[in-house]
Formats: sequence, C-alpha cells, structure tokens
Amino acid sequence: EDGKYLDKEGVPTFKVAADGTVDWYTYSGYRRYHSECHVCHGPDGMGSTYAPALQTSLKTMSYADFMMVVASGREVVRADKQSKMPALGDNPNVMCYIDDIYIYLKARADGVLPRGRPAKRVEKPAAADATEKACFGGK
Repeated sequence: EDGKYLDKEGVPTFKVAADGTVDWYTYSGYRRYHSECHVCHGPDGMGSTYAPALQTSLKTMSYADFMMVVASGREVVRADKQSKMPALGDNPNVMCYIDDIYIYLKARADGVLPRGRPAKRVEKPAAADATEKACFGGK
C-alpha cells in the first residue's frame, strides 16, 4: 500500500528482496532507531546493560503493545530488576516514524535483516514523504 507492506492482520511489516534490498520503511526504521533508540537499546536492537534487546522483545511483543510502551513508557520495579522506559508519545522524531521503527525491529527479530545499515533500499515513496510532512505540520 503506497510502498508500505502490511501483514494479514493489517500490521505494518517489512519486505526484504532476495538480493537484500529493503523497502523504504525498513530503511527509514533503521535510520530512526539509530538516531533515537540505540543509545539505550544498543546497536541493531541487540540490547545493552541498560535496556533490553528489542530484536528479542519483538519476537513476542505485539504491534499494539510496542506502540503503547513507546508512547506511554513503562516502569519495572522488582526485587531483581528496576528499569524505566520513558514515554516518547510527545517526541515527533519517534512518533512520526513509529511504524518504521517497528518494521525495522520486526525484520531484525524475524532474522531476515542482518546487523548494520541495509546496503540496498527502494526509493522513498511519495506517500512516505506526504505522511512525514503532515506529521511535522508541513504541507
């Protein structure tokens, strides 16, 4: 749909061609993840001593739960663990690209995308450009 792929439930998903070419949204997700998320969650979604590996979390976490945690945050307080994910719902650099970030991490979780910047990508669809401008208040 305008260069964005959806699974049978209508959840955004990735498309990686046999030659490694990724769809625009997967590529954009890589860029956005590494500009906003990797400081805590590690490069390529692999986790850190500070925050969990999202490539592992997305093996079981639903799209809806991912959206909720990113937008609203989450705090875990147990005897063996304390962690806090800040709410990013008011951060347009995250929320304007939340589907892209999810798509990238889902491709990593499903094992179809290796570590590092995707070597090949399709061109940015006009729909992605229009959505980006609308999200940031442009025309």
